[in-house]
Amino acid sequence: MSASSLSIVVPVYNSESTLDELAVRLSQVLPDLTSTYELVFVNDGSRDDSWDKICDLASKYPWIQGIKLMRNYGQHNAILCGVRAARYDVIVTMDDDLQHPPEEIHRLLEKLDEGYDVVYGSPSRMPHSLWRNLFSRFTKRTLAFVMGIRTVRDIGPFRAFRSDLRQSFTTFQNPNVLLDVLLSWGTTSFATVQVIEEPRQEGQSNYNFFRLFSLAMVVLTGYSTAPLRFTSLMGFIFTIFGFLIFLYVLGVYFIAGSVPGFPFLASIVSLFSGMQLFAIGIIGEYLARVFDRSMERPAYVIGSVTAETSTVGNHTIASSKKD
Repeated sequence: MSASSLSIVVPVYNSESTLDELAVRLSQVLPDLTSTYELVFVNDGSRDDSWDKICDLASKYPWIQGIKLMRNYGQHNAILCGVRAARYDVIVTMDDDLQHPPEEIHRLLEKLDEGYDVVYGSPSRMPHSLWRNLFSRFTKRTLAFVMGIRTVRDIGPFRAFRSDLRQSFTTFQNPNVLLDVLLSWGTTSFATVQVIEEPRQEGQSNYNFFRLFSLAMVVLTGYSTAPLRFTSLMGFIFTIFGFLIFLYVLGVYFIAGSVPGFPFLASIVSLFSGMQLFAIGIIGEYLARVFDRSMERPAYVIGSVTAETSTVGNHTIASSKKD
């Protein structure tokens, strides 16, 4: 399958050592897929010399564009920046660590050609540790639930989609970015295809348990009211439970002439106190999201670019000299 035109978006964070090989492999693959293509590197506040490497590659390959963000904003924020800067009909996002082989892009495009709007590349074998794989699956299932897409479970960063989906989030401006949810605002036509995922060649993943947990909380409380509804349901259930306990205490009092002792009372108080703290915690998460949005913090701020000015919707990238 060959796309009419193709944009590859790669968020970059401390990956100086892998960018050369990634660019070379893409230069070998992309001409067989389409005659019109580009590669957009988005440097997400890297602490190494990734930006200098991107500038060198942009000067070597005319189809490579580099964008440097002012600081580290996060993977999805960087991808959103690159997606808005992309110029062509189909956009493919992939990681910078060579875990997503460029040679597998054609599988995504072939599936997309069947009429889908978004296609995810699902690894045939999970490359991480057991606990990481389990929590990653949980986060993906949660994300699929929030998106309302029951047919797609293996949501990941290796994806291809049609660029006109950007119309559904042209005005989006929020520091808590989840590209997959934004895509679901414009379509329900999702699909998955199995791809090979290679071991990470350099360094280690930036997603530890706490970051995955934080991502799961953003998914649940930033884009869904399900936790609030769950809290309301639990409150109703515990109200009924409390009423039944009250009837039990009255029954014991009139039958036995006494009321259950302190252990019984303490356990009931602990149960209801725990539920109240849980509910307050959920409400607190939502208040935190509201606070973030009220500050009107941008999803990202561009420091400089390597290419000429390009505009996507109301998003402008001004050309700048290399830092």
